[in-house]
Amino acid sequence: MAHEHNLAILRGLIKFKSNTQKIWGVLILLSIVTTVEVALGIVKPEWSMAQVLGMKLLNWIFIILTIVKAYYITWDFMHMRDETKGLRRAVVWTAIFLIIYLIFILLQEGGYVFRVYDNGYIKRDF
Repeated sequence: MAHEHNLAILRGLIKFKSNTQKIWGVLILLSIVTTVEVALGIVKPEWSMAQVLGMKLLNWIFIILTIVKAYYITWDFMHMRDETKGLRRAVVWTAIFLIIYLIFILLQEGGYVFRVYDNGYIKRDF
């Protein structure tokens, strides 16, 4: 039995008539998000240089938009929306946990290496 494809994006906000239209719509959506990222990276507005949790706000915006794009690609192109709730949660929660863990480790180690080079000495010895 053939499975009917969901031709809506953004939780049903935008609906398409064919798979081809949906692919173009998703391409445009992801292109818009990428364009926002690139524009912010080029312009670097003054308001985005504020420190938030040890990093510039602009870096947090990049991280969040990248996660949003990755989530949407997984949700739509890997057909996670059609899977059971348990499988979706297992995949998404694991990925979110690992991404948060990676960010934490990168910030900790990057901050330590920066302080070593900035101060010229080792502050802690592992």
